[in-house]
Amino acid sequence: MVGFTVCAQICLPQVAQVFSHLGFPNYFRIEPCWAKLAGLLVLILPMSPPRLKEWAYAGFTIVLVSALIAHLAVGDGPEAWSWSVGYLVLGSLSYLSFRIPCDVATERRGAIEVTITDDIRSAFRRVKRATRVTDEELRKNFRRTS
Repeated sequence: MVGFTVCAQICLPQVAQVFSHLGFPNYFRIEPCWAKLAGLLVLILPMSPPRLKEWAYAGFTIVLVSALIAHLAVGDGPEAWSWSVGYLVLGSLSYLSFRIPCDVATERRGAIEVTITDDIRSAFRRVKRATRVTDEELRKNFRRTS
């Protein structure tokens, strides 16, 4: 979606006509292209921080809402502005699918830490019982290995 719009904004003369019809200067077609490419890279690269991905989603939302407002302001019909509404819905679904796993992980993080801590404690107890070592010896040996 974004890759095509970037190419279209740079290469296709029809897109240049639409931008001039909406009242935007010719150079304005190029600036959003770079921002869209940067946002696309942030969204598809797995090592991007979640906060940066949220900003990319926010940027795409601003662009799509601005496109909708621009088309409505000049009196274009649904054939012109429905694309931005459709992409806004798809982008919202994409954002929700990104956000829901993050929220669930955040809520469960405390429980997971407790579980891991409990597992370590129970493992120490089992080792202690099996080897009949004192707590001090067990801690000393554990510090050496870690």
